[in-house]
Order: sequence, then structure tokens, then C-alpha cells
Amino acid sequence: MTTGQQLRLYNSLGRRMEDFVPLPDSPGGVTGMYSCGPTVYSFPHLGNMRAYVFADTLRRALRWKSIPVRHVINITDVGHAVADSDTGEDKLELAAARERRSVEDIAAFYTQAFFDDIAALNILPADEYPRATAYVGQMIEFAARLEERGHTYRLPSGLYFDTSKSPRYGQLALIDVAGQREAARVEHVEGRRHKTDFALWRAEEAGRRRVMRWDSPWGWGAPGWHLECSVMSIALLGPHFGIHTGGIDHRELHHVNEIAQSEACLGDGKPWVRYWLHNEFLQLGDQKMAKSAGGAPRLADLTAAGYHPMAFRLFLLGGHYRSQVDFTNAAMDAAQATLRRLAARIEPLRPLPAADTLDAALLSAGAAAGEGGTAAALLAELDAAITADLATPKVLAILQDTLRDPALPPDGQRAVVAAADALLGLGLGTLGARAVDGRRAASDLPAGELAAIERLVAARAQARKERDWARADEIRDELGKLGVQVTDTPDGPVWELR
Repeated sequence: MTTGQQLRLYNSLGRRMEDFVPLPDSPGGVTGMYSCGPTVYSFPHLGNMRAYVFADTLRRALRWKSIPVRHVINITDVGHAVADSDTGEDKLELAAARERRSVEDIAAFYTQAFFDDIAALNILPADEYPRATAYVGQMIEFAARLEERGHTYRLPSGLYFDTSKSPRYGQLALIDVAGQREAARVEHVEGRRHKTDFALWRAEEAGRRRVMRWDSPWGWGAPGWHLECSVMSIALLGPHFGIHTGGIDHRELHHVNEIAQSEACLGDGKPWVRYWLHNEFLQLGDQKMAKSAGGAPRLADLTAAGYHPMAFRLFLLGGHYRSQVDFTNAAMDAAQATLRRLAARIEPLRPLPAADTLDAALLSAGAAAGEGGTAAALLAELDAAITADLATPKVLAILQDTLRDPALPPDGQRAVVAAADALLGLGLGTLGARAVDGRRAASDLPAGELAAIERLVAARAQARKERDWARADEIRDELGKLGVQVTDTPDGPVWELR
């Protein structure tokens, strides 16, 4: 789709909504997009996966607006020290020692686990998945260039970037330089000039040989964590590109340091990346979900418990990417029930139009099928929602309204459902209700029984609206006798067959 609303995104650099305009000098007119990838020392947890569902949603929105994208997601297989620090053991070396396997085996195993999860969540493959270990030579050249330009200093522990030489240091975090330095992590590094200075190269400690090590002008050692993203993104997307994404935690440190070293190395006075987008945390209880916290659930844990991977994706899309969302069993139950209901309602509409036909021609087809432009109006609503900083909760609401609208003929529903699914990535064109969790599906019911259940659910919703709680409870009991479980959600009631 090429017409409709202007795509607007929330740029963390400045904390404001902005029109998205591709860089005029993008190679081939293609927008470069870089997403910070996994450190492959353990299984990715559900909180990790939110960043990639978000980045995938952004890619789908850009495709919807006919903006070509080249997407890069890095694989961190060296350089990431425990606690994101400049000292201490590398996460992969520590995992290798713990599991009694080589670092190569650890990296390969957990990289594949990441690929398995993004495939299960229907995340579009990136164009490149560069490994940090393949770019160490270029990292050394990058750091040497910074040293030549006077942005670094040497210590026995390695080569450090001098943040006092970066005039805009901390701009992304919206903290003044003095405040940024005051708030910086309190990790003692002998000889470090400022708390915010960070390692470009981590030298081996005397008498302690690293497992992963390279020779450099600063001695044997390994690159610092921040260096890889600058080097690989510039190598694969060019010196300046359009979009950089990551979790909100990267906005305060990792991305701040990426900007500082990249702009110092390029030395052309231009902002390195135009748009910075960050997703919020997934909350587990009252804590953000993080590997360091221990016990964070994985996608495999959900599927083992009977949830479909698309139920987790739907759960994430039900909240805006810039809002924290609370992961609970009740929320997953509601997402599973909603997914099952969507699949059951969409099954009779198949086949849906292919995703590559979702352009102006689809708008025309939807208008023709929708009698008076109803389908075209819904498509326009979808466009308005996704272009308003990826308002996926609104897209989901429009999808559900489309399937509930008795006045919209099947051809119009097909057009809107296909468009919504192209944006949401739930795979509704092929997902069967039975495949969601193997339970009896609404599509298995006789038409009369299905209609009766729908009437009861609607009557209960009306009773609740009128605060007639006794009547609502009576209807719930009646539905229960029919084997129907109703779950109330912010978008309205959803039901499933038990």
C-alpha cells in the first residue's frame, strides 16, 4: 500500500514524534535498519523476544508504505562482559566453562535457539546476521582510527574512549554530560578518567589468558561490547543509515556509546543515525524480564504449557511497543482465546489475498467488495493506526470489528483481514483454530449452536454494561453448561470451548 497517512514514529533522539522520511542519499533508495541482536550465551527469554517482534512490526509497516528496507541483526558471540561492564569475564567464555563446551559450540547452539524462536514467532528474516567474531579485524581498525584522532587513551586494562571529547555525549539519553557522568555505573577501572569512558579494547589481564583473543596494537585481548554494533552496521549499511532499534535499556548506555564512537570515527559532523526507536520492557511481576534475574520464561516454556507461539505474539501486539506490558498467565490465557477465535472466524474466508498484493489495487478491490466503501474505510483505518507510531492495539481492534460486522460481505472481510495480518504477522491466512491448542474449535459447531453462543455472549456483555451483575452471572453459568468459557479483556469478551 502506498497511499494514505504519513508514517510517523517516535524518535528517542529528541523524544518526539516525527514524520519518517528516508535518507535522500540511502544506497539504492533503500532504508538501512539495524537492530541490536542477541548475545548468544544462553536461551533467549520472552523479554528478549519483544525487541524482535517490535522490529518486525516496524518492517511490516515500512513494507506497507512501500519503503524498501535492508535489515541487519547482529549476533554477539564475543565482547559482552558480565553485567555489561568493561572488566570481568566474557559471557560466552563463562557459559562455555559452565557447560563444559567450546565457545564455538555455545555460540552455534544458542544462535540456532534464537533463530528457532524468531521463526516460531513469524518474524521476517533479516537480510544479514553478522557475527561479531567475523569483524574483529575491522573493529581494531576502527579503534585505531579513533586513537589517531585523539579520542582515546591507553590503560593497562585496554583502550578507552574519552567521552569528554564527544560534545553531544549523552544526548540520546536526554541527560546532560555532567549528569550522565554522575549517573554512570560505578565500576572501578584503575586510571579511567571519567565514569562514562568505555572500553574499545579489553586487554588480557597479566597471567590470565583469554579463550577468545586477538592481537592488537594494545596487546592481546578482545573488543569492547559497544564497538561491534558501530563497525558491523557501518560495514553493511554505510556510514549513515535510517533506523536503529533496540530495547529501552540500550537507550541509556549502549546506544549512547555507539553514537559517540561512530560520530568521532566518521568525523563528518553529521548525525550518525536519523531515527532511534526503542521498545519498553516486558514485566514479570514488578520486575523487568532479564536473564540476569534468573528464571525468566522462554517461548519453549509457553509452548510446553499448551500456548501457541502466535498467542505470545498477539499478547505483545495487544500493548503498544513503547508501553511496559505485564506478563501473566491470565493475559496469556486471554491471548490464546482471542487467537483461537480469530482463527475460527477467518477459516471460512480462506484463501486470503497474498501479502504482496496489498497495495493500491487491494484498496480498490476492498472498496468494490465493501458496498459503499466499507472495506475501503476499514483499510484506511488500518493505515491510520499503523502509521501512528505502530498502534498495533488499534489494528487488532479493527481486525476484530471487521470479523464482527455482519454488513461487510466476505470479499470485503478478506481484503481487510489480509491487510491486518500483513501488519500483525499472526499468520492468520493459514492458522487453523484446532492448531492453536488442539481444543474443539468454534468452527466445529453447527451454525445454530454457534449463533446461540454468540447471542449469549453479547447478552452478557450488555448486562455487564448495564451493571446487571446478577444477569451477567446467570448467563455465564448458562454458557458454562454449554462448555463455553468467557474471558473479559480490555477489547471485550472472548470465549472458547472447554
